[in-house]
Amino acid sequence: MADSYDVIVLGSGPGGYVSAIRCAQLGLKTAIVERERLGGICLNWGCIPTKALLRSGEVFHQMKHAKDYGLAAENITADLDAIVKRSRGVADQLNRGVTGLMKKNKIAVHMGTGKLVAPGKLEVTGEKGTETLEAKHIIIAVGARARELPKAKADGERIWTYRHAMTPKEMPGKLLVIGSGAIGIEFASFYNDMGVDVTVVEMMDRIVPVEDADVSAFLEKQLTKQGMKIMTKANIGAIEKGDKSVKVTIKDKAGKEETTEFSHVIVAIGIVPNVENIGLEDLNIEPDKRFHIKVDGYGRTNVPGVWAIGDCVEGPWLAHKASHEGVTTAEAIAQELGNKDVHPHPLDRGNIPGCTYCHPQIASVGMTEAKAKEAGYELKVGTFPFIGNGKAIALGEPEGFVKTVFDAKTGELLGAHMIGAEVTEMIQGYVVGKTLETTEAELMNTVFPHPTISETMHESTLAAYGRAIHI
Repeated sequence: MADSYDVIVLGSGPGGYVSAIRCAQLGLKTAIVERERLGGICLNWGCIPTKALLRSGEVFHQMKHAKDYGLAAENITADLDAIVKRSRGVADQLNRGVTGLMKKNKIAVHMGTGKLVAPGKLEVTGEKGTETLEAKHIIIAVGARARELPKAKADGERIWTYRHAMTPKEMPGKLLVIGSGAIGIEFASFYNDMGVDVTVVEMMDRIVPVEDADVSAFLEKQLTKQGMKIMTKANIGAIEKGDKSVKVTIKDKAGKEETTEFSHVIVAIGIVPNVENIGLEDLNIEPDKRFHIKVDGYGRTNVPGVWAIGDCVEGPWLAHKASHEGVTTAEAIAQELGNKDVHPHPLDRGNIPGCTYCHPQIASVGMTEAKAKEAGYELKVGTFPFIGNGKAIALGEPEGFVKTVFDAKTGELLGAHMIGAEVTEMIQGYVVGKTLETTEAELMNTVFPHPTISETMHESTLAAYGRAIHI
């Protein structure tokens, strides 16, 4: 007889395991199916271990600039094996943490590859052979994988995806990063901090193209200053892989083609949802135009009892968005099963922050200035530079700014954009403000602690209305 549950979650990433925990908290008999490691890509191969690598790069960078702080540090070297070992150790610790959370919440874990075979039925092939699980509801949280260039298939030797870049066998001598989204820029920043000769190629007219144009321009200036070569409006031509190097032909924005030899190439051009071979076609579950699973604001697919969350549905493809979706979907399922004490709300994508952990960091929420203008708003826009902030100067981190975008008619905060030290920790202030539907009045009347970099958030709001104090 098949094991039977209220809910089965297929995939244990930050969407899947959070959803499973919330289901269990709501008294639902819950199981989770995972083919590799609990915690999924984010915890094991993405968000967390990359931040460990970036922290090592940041510390190494500061050590090399110790003289700027009145300190002496000589003969500074980096141990690549030790850096990778630390990163993997952080991932392993958190993997054990998720395993513990499954036990604590009495969630059944089935290790194997899952496939929908009928409404309410999931076939799992893994450590126990093949077994069929049954549930009233199934949540698909299968995530996504790196998109590859047809002409540059990753081999783990010379051409890397993020997984290879996270556990390198050797330090690159000359590195090409194709793509300047968050993943590409973070690895470019890490390897640049480690002393590698880094070139970034982006086909769009600016790097980190989803960010505000002012942020993109500032980041390009800072990365160039750090020694990185940035090529925008550029296209990749022929790629010739050898035993010790990769020859890549690049056409620059002027149309000039040049072939350059690199020791390694990282391909970071987006993601592909893991929707193949999981039974979607058999159940006639509808995809969207990008082949992601089509869902409503609560995660419902077009098939009753089947839900989907995270990177296999509409973006932004971020771990915290997946986790939020997981909670919403769990509560919507509980509500359908008769729980009258939960009141889920559909996801508001306009309130999802984005963070990029390069050097300097980037963080944003809501509309860019350009998007707000396109939407027809009359704007009040304020910018305040870190050079006007005492804490940033004291830290030796005066490069950066905060930009806020308001509706001139109502004072509504439409968007906030930051670049500089620790902005990924500060953006949540604006996220809370947007969630509470704040206006400039509340932000102006909020007391910000001194001395903190967060004071730039206050000053940026004041600047939008011609009231900035320190510039």
